[in-house]
Amino acid sequence: MIIEPRVRGFICTTAHPAGCAANVREQIAYVLRNGPIPDCPKRVAVLGCSTGYGLASRIVATFAGGAETIGVSFEREPTEKRTSTAGWYNNRAFEIEAKKIRRSPVTLEGDAFSDEMKAKFIESVREKFGQLDLLVYSMAAPTRTDPDTGQVYRSAIKPLGAPVAIKTLDTETGEVFETTISPASEEEAAATVAVMGGEDWKRWIDQLADAGVLAPGFRTLNYTYIGSELTWPIYWKGTLGRAKVDLDRKAEAIRERLGPDAARVVALKAVVTQASSAIPVVPLYGTVLFKVMKQLGLHEGCIEQIDRLFRTRLGKDAALDEAQRLRVDDWELSPEVQTEVSRRWPLLSTETLGELADLPEYRSQFLRLFGFGIDGVDYAQDVDPRVVPG
Repeated sequence: MIIEPRVRGFICTTAHPAGCAANVREQIAYVLRNGPIPDCPKRVAVLGCSTGYGLASRIVATFAGGAETIGVSFEREPTEKRTSTAGWYNNRAFEIEAKKIRRSPVTLEGDAFSDEMKAKFIESVREKFGQLDLLVYSMAAPTRTDPDTGQVYRSAIKPLGAPVAIKTLDTETGEVFETTISPASEEEAAATVAVMGGEDWKRWIDQLADAGVLAPGFRTLNYTYIGSELTWPIYWKGTLGRAKVDLDRKAEAIRERLGPDAARVVALKAVVTQASSAIPVVPLYGTVLFKVMKQLGLHEGCIEQIDRLFRTRLGKDAALDEAQRLRVDDWELSPEVQTEVSRRWPLLSTETLGELADLPEYRSQFLRLFGFGIDGVDYAQDVDPRVVPG
């Protein structure tokens, strides 16, 4: 079949196997150009391993750090007439390339929130690795089922207390407009914390510790985004912010059990992901941010961010903020970047978007998530959606 992108709002319902494989290889090439990371942990787990920051973490650990990895992600398999999720293709493309350098990655696909997956994971770790040195938690999902009660929680990305009027962007049409978002109820706020807070992260670590599969000196990282004052009304000061506070609390609880350096929340920069595309104001902010950071020579995508994290932030002497987080969003939040983004913000309109922001770059990065727009890929070629090219 000929596979083309089918985009509805912030969702792309198709993915291209050859494009996803090429995208994985491009990220590997970037890491290899930067050379090895000798002190990288050697037995690494990545939860949410198939796209974005999770995939980048697996690539950096393997191809710069020489690590063996185990990954978990939730995917849809392809059929003869329908493509899989991009992550399904990414997982297999990663495994193909990792085996070329004699690594033996393990990938488990299913619901990482479930205790059944946790048990399967523990069994695989015992069999393949013995113990783990590092676990990266990079999960993004709109819902979560509580393993104890069976209750399904659904996140609601809303402000707290009062309605918020914000400027936002329709990425399909390029229209900039104002919208008002109603505040979340306490029930919605609690559900968002249950999905996007630190409860499942701590549950993972507790079960792994109880099973004896954490090596001495084990560390765990949980990726988050804090953002700037422009996004705070809907982000940090809303339901998402409450979830992030819970994340910090759970990191402290893990440190109390495993040691003072065992758990860190890592604040990363704004990038294009399917999850972030659904958050009001974030796409518009991203289009301006990308243009400013590119003009200043500071722009990074997922692979550049994670490569810098592993090379410069994982040492025990790495600087922490007041909440004991590792910060790799320092370039985004630097005064020179934020001053210019803030200057442009009130000037943004549908008519000025092309001058002040970079919507084509945003759209390009979004399509790349699904394997489209990758140089060297023949998208006119008839391909089998069940096959990832090696």
